[in-house]
Amino acid sequence: MISDEIIRGQIGHAIERTDFRCLGSKFEGKVRDNYRNGRDMVIVTTDRISAFDRVLGTIPFKGQVLNQLAAFWFDQTSHIVDNHVIDVPDPNVMLVKECQGIPVEMIVRGYITGVTKTSAWYNYSNGVRNLCGNVLPEGLKKDQKFDHPIITPTTKLEEHDRSVSREEIIKEGLVDAKTFDRMAEISLKLFDFGTRVAAKHGLILADTKYEFGLLDGKIILIDEIHTPDSSRFWFADTYQKLFSEGNEQRKLDKEYVRTWLAERGFLGDGKIPKIPEEVVVEAAKRYIESYETITGRKFIVSEGNVMERIKSSLLAKGFPV
Repeated sequence: MISDEIIRGQIGHAIERTDFRCLGSKFEGKVRDNYRNGRDMVIVTTDRISAFDRVLGTIPFKGQVLNQLAAFWFDQTSHIVDNHVIDVPDPNVMLVKECQGIPVEMIVRGYITGVTKTSAWYNYSNGVRNLCGNVLPEGLKKDQKFDHPIITPTTKLEEHDRSVSREEIIKEGLVDAKTFDRMAEISLKLFDFGTRVAAKHGLILADTKYEFGLLDGKIILIDEIHTPDSSRFWFADTYQKLFSEGNEQRKLDKEYVRTWLAERGFLGDGKIPKIPEEVVVEAAKRYIESYETITGRKFIVSEGNVMERIKSSLLAKGFPV
């Protein structure tokens, strides 16, 4: 495992923003900087961390972990659905096909958990029993497994994610019924596959999100898949004991940071608490551990100036940076 000293030394090199305007017009997401030129798109995964729909700061090595994990899963799931990947020219960079984004995220939940306002447990504990068209029984406990995975979609491209049902999505004209049902079918297949792969590595895939786009009228998988940002991973060996005791699960995702913030009363509104160095270091270690645990591969540490490395990688591929 990477040392705390190396992580601390990399804090000053964490990527907060990029400026590669020569690659095309820039669209900045919460974590990814996207450069479009009308044919394809260059995505630079930064080290920004977001929670509760707010950008909180940076975590060293986070962008590398997310980009490489997404590339791993895109490759592993290509037999289920086509994706937008063309090439991965750098640990933080992905060249993808540009497509028309679908304004709905498909959230698949195998367990009832979470602290955000759109999470299943937050809503259930506040009395909600119909979650995006899924009728939930009385008496569920936090982190309990559902009888079968449920889908709780949220909107995209709005200031804040909004939970919506299939019926509301169709009524609002966000997606037609045929497209939604196809996305739902693909999402459940991806979740089943991800669950089985995670189990082989001693992990539980508690919930996740999938994003899709249209390319020549065909639905393809975009953005990221089964990363610590888009998913909740728990350690399987201690799940039952911790659940029975009513204790928090051992996590391998950014829920660690969400929980730290929630314990200080921050759920997205107001001033963001300053995240101390020890939390930043621990979060970085968890991101790296997630990569190594899920893929079974050793994380290759790239110390020093990440931006210069990215420029060199893009230049080597013929990009005008």
